[in-house]
Amino acid sequence: MMSLTQRINEDIKVAMKAKDKETLKVIRMLKAALQKEQIEQTEPLSEEQEITIIAREMKQRKDSLAEFEKAGRQDLVAPLLDEIKIVEQYLPAQLSEDEIKEAITKIIAAVGAKDKSAFGAVMGKAMAELKGQADGQVVNRIVKELLS
Repeated sequence: MMSLTQRINEDIKVAMKAKDKETLKVIRMLKAALQKEQIEQTEPLSEEQEITIIAREMKQRKDSLAEFEKAGRQDLVAPLLDEIKIVEQYLPAQLSEDEIKEAITKIIAAVGAKDKSAFGAVMGKAMAELKGQADGQVVNRIVKELLS
């Protein structure tokens, strides 16, 4: 199976041949983020590390999207939505809210959490298990709901 970095390199070639400038721009930015992390380490990036980096890039875009929508900057919202669609292709399939709720319910049982005092333990385990598959804000909200 191809690593995420290899897949991105292949997709850069495809985008260049297709003269798809927007896709190329986003994929190159993902490659740059991966290369930056790689330089800081001595060993090759693991698949989990690659997903973490891509998820961070996704989070930055979603945060920017929220800010642009709040400021009424529709001219910036549409291109950002296109970027998000491209970045999503490199992340594992996102879980539905019901699937997230089910996973967190199991984690709460495993941790033995009874109330909000166990929030940190549940969140830590949930984010580790659901890395790249669920938005952190959604996980946070569901954990709060289930522990209240």
